[in-house]
Amino acid sequence: MQPESTLNQLKVRLPDGQLPPSYGVYFKNTLVALCHAMEDHILQSDQEDTQQQPLVLVTFQQGKWYLQEADRYFDIAQKSQRVTIAALPDSGFEAHRTSELEGVDLVQLRDDDSLVEEWNLVILAPGYTAMVLCHELSPEEYHADSVPEVDIERKFYGLWTFDRTLVETAATILIERMRPYNAPLADTLSQLQAHIATSPIAAPVDLSGVISRIVSYLQNSQEHLVTVNRQTRGMWELEGQALRLNRNLTANKLQAFLRMAQRVDERDRTNPVASLQVSALSETLGQLLDLSTLRLRRLRLAGLIFRIGLAEAPLEVFTRTTSELDSSVYAFWNDRALLGARLLSTMPELDPITTIVKHQLEYWDGSGRPDGLKGEAIPLESRIVGLVSYFQELTQERGDRLALSLSEALERCQEYRGNRFDPNLVDSLTTVVRLTEMGMMELPQRPSQLPTVWLEETPSEKTP
Repeated sequence: MQPESTLNQLKVRLPDGQLPPSYGVYFKNTLVALCHAMEDHILQSDQEDTQQQPLVLVTFQQGKWYLQEADRYFDIAQKSQRVTIAALPDSGFEAHRTSELEGVDLVQLRDDDSLVEEWNLVILAPGYTAMVLCHELSPEEYHADSVPEVDIERKFYGLWTFDRTLVETAATILIERMRPYNAPLADTLSQLQAHIATSPIAAPVDLSGVISRIVSYLQNSQEHLVTVNRQTRGMWELEGQALRLNRNLTANKLQAFLRMAQRVDERDRTNPVASLQVSALSETLGQLLDLSTLRLRRLRLAGLIFRIGLAEAPLEVFTRTTSELDSSVYAFWNDRALLGARLLSTMPELDPITTIVKHQLEYWDGSGRPDGLKGEAIPLESRIVGLVSYFQELTQERGDRLALSLSEALERCQEYRGNRFDPNLVDSLTTVVRLTEMGMMELPQRPSQLPTVWLEETPSEKTP
């Protein structure tokens, strides 16, 4: 990667020099999926207040401006404060109607500028930020057996993130890289960036839909690449290519799910660490039961995403007790495990986790949901998550109910021993709580191993 590249400059400016965990090598098809997912959030927005609309900075790798992307940006520009696109003069953009729109700028790159090797999308709005930053591998960086034979197999160093600090830093770098071409434009963009950074947020922006689209688009891009390869090469080559692509896509889809789960916790003002604590305590009970390393790993991950079914839940779910919910919202709450399983089912690699999440609301006596499983027929990991999530929620305030102490929450669980919860698991939870109360251990707040994507910082919400 060249020293002057946007990616490298971003890395240099970070305090620890560490790019986010999404950083890696991406196939072109994956990048198209990521960019489209983020762009669709703009296209589907009904935000009429122009002050809440985003600033969009785009660089197209090697100036390749595809007609469908030009048409797409005509619509994006209608819902943005400003759109600035960097491309080579022969990109064809000047002849397209998008270039004639007010608030759309074209920066014509020199062919010796390393920006022509980059593919960047930076979105800055008062309520959210998002970006994809990429730089194509040089011919020397490809292994001899991996030189791309078709366009969609080209590879890029890249990352995607919603972290405001990273996005704002990258925007500053890109604007300065455009300054030699048009200093007045760079000044205007810098002023707009500063204005957006200090603008009050009209309403919280829910990005869970973006995450869901990322997962869906990544899955579709994988299927498309496999189809193309099947038509262009032998099956043995296809299998090797698919395996390499799967590793890349799997990591990104998992990050998307983790980010979606984190968004759920962020919406829950009174219980913003639910997933971390449920994952940690579930792991502790699993260790007491001497579960294998593999089962503990699955249990930890299931704990982190056990609430993912609430990604599109009405806000009342997080501000009221179940007795205070109306029938429609209560139905949403009641089906949260099944909704979560449906989301996760788009990623076959997570089948064991999907099973855990799906059956977390099954009851020991068979009266639970969604399948009415009974006793040992309920997966052990599901029984653990079901008990721990109920216990953890009781220790946090909800609506008119005050937070219960550990002993009070445990007593509630013990009331359901043998009908709702596995008696042996309630006994194990009792042991943990009693040891905690005696000062012989601390109730775990985080699992022993945590996907680094979960630690990605999010911008603190601004108040109008």
